[in-house]
Amino acid sequence: MTELIHTRGELAAAVAAAPTKVAVVMTMGALHDGHRALMRAARERSTFVLVTIFVNPLQFGPNEDFEKYPRTLEADLEVCRAEGVSVVFAPGRDEIYPDGAPSITMNAGPLGEILEGASRPGHFAGMLTVVEKLLLLTRADVAFFGEKDFQQLALIRRMTHDLELGVEIVGVPTVREPDGLALSSRNRYLSAGERSAALALSRALREGAAHTDGDTVLEAATKILDDEPGVRVDYLALTGPDLGPAPRQGPARLLVAARVGGTRLIDNVPLQLKGR
Repeated sequence: MTELIHTRGELAAAVAAAPTKVAVVMTMGALHDGHRALMRAARERSTFVLVTIFVNPLQFGPNEDFEKYPRTLEADLEVCRAEGVSVVFAPGRDEIYPDGAPSITMNAGPLGEILEGASRPGHFAGMLTVVEKLLLLTRADVAFFGEKDFQQLALIRRMTHDLELGVEIVGVPTVREPDGLALSSRNRYLSAGERSAALALSRALREGAAHTDGDTVLEAATKILDDEPGVRVDYLALTGPDLGPAPRQGPARLLVAARVGGTRLIDNVPLQLKGR
């Protein structure tokens, strides 16, 4: 039986009664198969899985989609019940920010200023602030995040390490639609034509990852994106696995962000570089 709670007091009581370690999956709702994969990974590590559902206003910019972001609590609860989630914590804004917008927020540092951080100023400060609050409120032992938001995952790992929060952070591989599109709550905004155009992102990543030299990786991926007029690229970047400079040889990450119609999408893949 999945228990739905809304307050800090209810959360504290639920966590205090947990029979084993607390495994947490943080979401903004509109749950899909990518979230299911996180819940299943959590279930492999603990019999007590806690899912949070909170659309965090701090991580949305002034021209972003906070107001229209899908809120589907009843459908989300059905997903959580089907996946054997123990507790769903779905707080209101006042429960997370009882004094209004916090005067002190997390500093994402240099890693938060590149890629998504350059395109969405303030996003990572808001994201890390709510993640840190939820890690502490849930008393998480282990927390699961998707690799689709790879920069977010890297920053959360850095935060928990630097601040010695004592929480294990587990990354779960990206879940995709049968046609290759990375699952995202924002995919529902795409028209049929836009969805077809959006497939260029995953196609470009696959084509790039088929190469082993850094320059060739970017050339191959860029050609795919340039050939799709419905895609407006924000960035295409080849980095190291920690989002530092790409190595000449060894593991790397290829990341892309683009707008398709009015929807901004991100994706990434791991790859292995061998140099020329």
